[in-house]
Amino acid sequence: MTSDLETARLEVAAPPAGEVALRTIAMPADTNPNGDIFGGWLLSQMDIAGSVIAYERAGGRVATVAIDAMTFMQPVFVGDLVSCYASLENEGRTSMRIKVQTYARRRGGQNLVQVTEGMFTYVAIGDDRRSRALPAKSG
Repeated sequence: MTSDLETARLEVAAPPAGEVALRTIAMPADTNPNGDIFGGWLLSQMDIAGSVIAYERAGGRVATVAIDAMTFMQPVFVGDLVSCYASLENEGRTSMRIKVQTYARRRGGQNLVQVTEGMFTYVAIGDDRRSRALPAKSG
C-alpha cells in the first residue's frame, strides 16, 4: 500500500518543460458548483501564460487563434499554487504554437502534480489588428 506522500510523487508524469510564465493561487471565487476550480478559469490562466511567451517572441501584440489537444489530468483545488510552464514548440511566418503545461502544488505540500496540458496557437498582429510577420530571431 502506498502512502499519500508516495502517491503525490507518482502523480508527476514528467518534469515541467519550458519556463514559468505564470504563477497564481486558486481562490474560492474561481470554483465551479462542485467546489473545485472551474476548468474555464484554468484555461484562461494557460492562455495568459502562453501569450507571455508568444508576446516576447513576436516583439509585440498577439492574438490566440486556436487551442488544440487540451487535456485535464487532475482537479485543481482552492489554495493550490498553480504554475503554468510554457515553451515555443514551432513557428511559421506569422504564427507560433506554444505548449503550456500546468502544475499544482497542493496546499501544505511540496510536490508538483501536473493538472493540464495544451497546445495554443498565437498570431502576431499589428496595430491594424491584422497578422504580421514575426521578427527575425535574434542571437
